[in-house]
Amino acid sequence: MQFDRDLDVKGLNCPLPILRTKKTLAEMESGQVLRVLATDPGSLKDFPAFAKQTGNELVEQLEVNRVFEFYLKCK
Repeated sequence: MQFDRDLDVKGLNCPLPILRTKKTLAEMESGQVLRVLATDPGSLKDFPAFAKQTGNELVEQLEVNRVFEFYLKCK
């Protein structure tokens, strides 16, 4: 999937991945896509909830070798 910005929050635990994602999305333009790489298993629940709460779209969610990839489209 194509993305405009990349955010690596591997090794960080809740709530840091969400806080850094929120900050990065605030710097982006509407319609741009952010890829987030995380290792916190809690992020599997956190990112869908974050997207629903903020109005940003969770376009795709993958897991590759215990690294979770989230693609969020900025509202």
